[in-house]
Amino acid sequence: MRLLSLLAALVALSIAQPARADTLTGTLKKIQDSNRLVLGVRDTAPPFSYIDQNQKVVGFAIDICMKIADAVKRELKRPGLEVGMEFVNSSSRIPLITNGTVDLECGTTTNNAERKKQVAFTNTHFLTATRFVSKKDQHIASLDDLRGKTVSSVAGSTNILMLIKANNERRLGITVIAAKDVPEAFLMVETGRAAAFVMDDVQLSVVAAQSKEPAAYVVSDETLSNPEPYGIMMRKDDPAFKVVVDRATADLYRSPEIQTIYDRWFLKPVPPRGLTYNVPLSSALRWAFDHPTDDSDPAFYAH
Repeated sequence: MRLLSLLAALVALSIAQPARADTLTGTLKKIQDSNRLVLGVRDTAPPFSYIDQNQKVVGFAIDICMKIADAVKRELKRPGLEVGMEFVNSSSRIPLITNGTVDLECGTTTNNAERKKQVAFTNTHFLTATRFVSKKDQHIASLDDLRGKTVSSVAGSTNILMLIKANNERRLGITVIAAKDVPEAFLMVETGRAAAFVMDDVQLSVVAAQSKEPAAYVVSDETLSNPEPYGIMMRKDDPAFKVVVDRATADLYRSPEIQTIYDRWFLKPVPPRGLTYNVPLSSALRWAFDHPTDDSDPAFYAH
């Protein structure tokens, strides 16, 4: 009996031990070998990922990714693991994930079926719908009011694809301009080069709040999509790494800490200008936090 008990204890101990360095694969092995986890970050996507007054990359998605980094350090038993950052944009983010330059993309990337053919996502951290922003004095209330006008959106985004699809299906005759990022697309509306800017509603609210005349702009009631999920992106077909990332985000989202992090970026003044974006946590996102998932179907979040 004592021998059996000893054998059982040894088996249990071996199961509890983390994977040996020589058995690691994929991203975990890459991180172990380089002693470096690389985050793909955005410089102009507040309050998710942007540069503050101290030239530091901060934001809601950055806070989440740093929690994932802590989990990776524990998994690899590397408390001194370096966490590096690489700037990405809408066009470069997927290539930089797939070619191994970046390990996690921490920003405002919509999780959808098309992208899942190339990359994987962890549990949803935000829900947003596609709308447009315009100047109030233009009295643009619907897509039909944009017939024959020029409209901006961001190259490589799902939003510009939705705009093009609606334009073709409804024969609106809209001239679509592809900007490199959110600030450039909004500047086109500010300067009159475009009548409206199509993007995720939360980003439209943020960029309008940051403008010289926030009261001069209005975000449309009409949407071009159902609420869609944002997710932290990683390489596809890497189950060992995904388990670590999914466990870290699920634990965070089910804990009270996620409310504190959310409030910090969406309901309180944020650097560098002390703006408050006043975007309350929706019931659908609260449900998603309580039921962590990487599901990309917008209908799944209709709660």
